[in-house]
Amino acid sequence: MRISDYQRLAKRTAIYPRKHKVFYPALGLAGEAGEVANKVKKIMRGDKMTREKKELLGDEIGDVLWYAAQLATDLGMSLEEIATGNISKLWGRWKRNKIKGSGDKR
Repeated sequence: MRISDYQRLAKRTAIYPRKHKVFYPALGLAGEAGEVANKVKKIMRGDKMTREKKELLGDEIGDVLWYAAQLATDLGMSLEEIATGNISKLWGRWKRNKIKGSGDKR
């Protein structure tokens, strides 16, 4: 599925008061990201990574994507332009050797 198609289709399911546009999806995005983090925290603590846990994480990531799509829509932006701008920014950092980490493979 193309990200633009996802954003268009997801918008059809966005049912919240327009007076709360931007705020509602921003808060929902934070909440869903917290749910992803909480599930990962439990795995770090020692819970086994099972197929079921991966599927539950995927569901939560899908919720993060939905809220991100609604926030972008409320701001009059497309996920495609956001993704394009983000990858351009990241490649610029990479080219300047500004992306580092303990797993750096360069």
